[in-house]
Amino acid sequence: MAEIDRPKVSMITVSEDESGQRLDNFLMRRLSGVPKTRLYKAMRKGEVRVNKGRCKPELRIEAGDVIRIPPIQVEEKPATKTVPNFWIDQIRRSILLNTKELLVVNKPTGLAVHGGSGVNVGLIESLRVMFPEQRYLELVHRLDRDTSGIILLAKRAAVLRELHDQLRSKTVDKRYLALVEGRWPSHLKRVEAPLEKISLSSGERIVKVTADGKRSQTDFRVVERFKGATLVEARPVTGRTHQIRVHAQHAGFPILGDAKYAPESAEMLARQIGLKRLFLHAAHLSVMIAGKRYTFDAPLDEALSGACEALRALELAS
Repeated sequence: MAEIDRPKVSMITVSEDESGQRLDNFLMRRLSGVPKTRLYKAMRKGEVRVNKGRCKPELRIEAGDVIRIPPIQVEEKPATKTVPNFWIDQIRRSILLNTKELLVVNKPTGLAVHGGSGVNVGLIESLRVMFPEQRYLELVHRLDRDTSGIILLAKRAAVLRELHDQLRSKTVDKRYLALVEGRWPSHLKRVEAPLEKISLSSGERIVKVTADGKRSQTDFRVVERFKGATLVEARPVTGRTHQIRVHAQHAGFPILGDAKYAPESAEMLARQIGLKRLFLHAAHLSVMIAGKRYTFDAPLDEALSGACEALRALELAS
């Protein structure tokens, strides 16, 4: 009778890139097909051990630690998703920095940051296919699918934790460029309005200003005025979903190309200048990593800069 292969105990040595993360997060990444309840049970019962000792889920693992992983049954992973060559080429051209600690991308519009909700492949899945040798690669923050611009990905757990600390303490300098309908007044430098996610009967999810919403603040500055529109710089102090888009709308100056929140008048102006996408771009980002300042700037793409040129031409023609 043929011998049956049985699952075996695994002994994994933590790499430098993986150092600094919580044990439970490490296990969830390594054993992505295993339910969380099973992983926590294994840690609670002592099936998972670090350097031969029992351990709690919140333990911070360090480089060189040896982790014992019991023979847990992992659900078979689906075949690796194929990333269209179009996106691979776009992403490759959009890489602003690639070091041992950080990957910085000027994300193209139309590309979700991760798969799910009807999206097969996002930025993070694409980059993992493009850099299969990279054992650790995680999004530091997110951008809406239709928003373009700078996005950070950490190559080490310690870097991810450091950047998340800065995001929580609001010391990351993030600035966006947005083209809004109307003449934004110079004195309107801040919009503070609580935001709440709302599910419509159609199943669509939107964000609204409500009294019961979460505290939200965006600072604005006029960059350039056009006939019927204003280019503004937006600096989100808090980081709510769709925050800049809803705050601009709430102030009476919806972002052009915003199919979700802009009225018909803004859509008409967008069509007039040939704008077929949301005019919201993460143009500037500055962070500290291990005491060193990193600053990134991403210029507007052809579609957005072309919309500004069209408005300048309209002004000259009038």
